[in-house]
Amino acid sequence: MDLKLLLISTLLGFICYSSAQQEGNECIKANAKSCGECIQVGAKCGWCMDPEFLKQGEATSTRCDELESLRKRGCSSAKVENPRGSQRVLKDKVVTNRNKGEGNLRPEDITQIQPQKLTLSLRSGEPQSFNLKFKRAEDYPIDLYYLMDLSYSMKDDLENVKNLGTHLMLEMSKITTDFKIGFGSFVEKTVMPYISTTPAKLLNPCTGDQNCTSPFSYKNVLKLTSNGQEFNTLVGQQQISGNLDSPEGGFDAIMQVAVCGVSNMFLLSYLGTVSRT
Repeated sequence: MDLKLLLISTLLGFICYSSAQQEGNECIKANAKSCGECIQVGAKCGWCMDPEFLKQGEATSTRCDELESLRKRGCSSAKVENPRGSQRVLKDKVVTNRNKGEGNLRPEDITQIQPQKLTLSLRSGEPQSFNLKFKRAEDYPIDLYYLMDLSYSMKDDLENVKNLGTHLMLEMSKITTDFKIGFGSFVEKTVMPYISTTPAKLLNPCTGDQNCTSPFSYKNVLKLTSNGQEFNTLVGQQQISGNLDSPEGGFDAIMQVAVCGVSNMFLLSYLGTVSRT
């Protein structure tokens, strides 16, 4: 009787141990039906390609297991599909050592980030890291395009921006002698349900005695210029508009600015708290 109990206990213990091993094994739990499915489960998983690996009655998914488990089950390393991630640097030009007053260089001749181009082959669950070097070139040309939400909720902010050009030019002159500034504005798509399309609301979307400009999607008010006073003048002429829904068309405007193809441009998008008019 004691021997029988011992055998039963041993068998139950083995079954429980095997079950616990499988529960913690993401490779087995994935029930992968192909090599591609298996290696996407995680970096610890491998796929045994040996035609004679499967025993009678075993499912195809048992080919997918942790690498050490496959080895213990008789699958040689040469027959285990286990691709690893890799990286290859394609362009590695040294950063430019240029100081202020050392002569003029075209922006395309200045390198501030190294490497400039590389390709990564990624394996699911396996991190890849690489070194990136940045060196800011002194007196590097800077273009700032100020993109502002002109819906009614930004009325107070517009007043603050009207004198921003001169201050920006003054501060940026401490960083570079080649600074340009531009200005664009947006409200919303000019169709329902984003705005009211009644004739009166198309002329003045605001309520009461508020005098607002007609709604619009995006306007390029001022192209890039080194004249800070011109920025102040044109921004000072801008009027608030209005719309119906909560989200303004900021991403539409950003896309239109981005596709214009201006190099070295820093885009500052000003989106405030939304309120309906």
